Amino acid sequence: MYPSPQVPEVPADQVPADALLLDVREDDEWAAGHAEGAVHVPLGEVPIRYSEVGDVTAERPVYVVCRSGGRSARAVEWLAEHDVPAVNVGGGTIAWARAGRPMASENGQQPTVS
Repeated sequence: MYPSPQVPEVPADQVPADALLLDVREDDEWAAGHAEGAVHVPLGEVPIRYSEVGDVTAERPVYVVCRSGGRSARAVEWLAEHDVPAVNVGGGTIAWARAGRPMASENGQQPTVS
């Protein structure tokens, strides 16, 4: 299943500008380029660190992003199982960059999706 039919998903260009955004990619991917304002928690650490995102409510869910949408869908499934309102960002950071959404990097270079 990629993503699962029960995983709520929105295209990258429809994520609200003030959304709580969680990037579940690995450290090197994050450093190369990520959505501006996102919180970085690698997928394997989501169960112990998801609260770092902020105040998630039904009215203000967390939007979860990875490179292309697979890992973030798994994170959304896990969050939903633990009653955390979450939405997958369809197409991931690739779609985010293609949509012209704001990006940043941690390596002093122009942001890229790796």
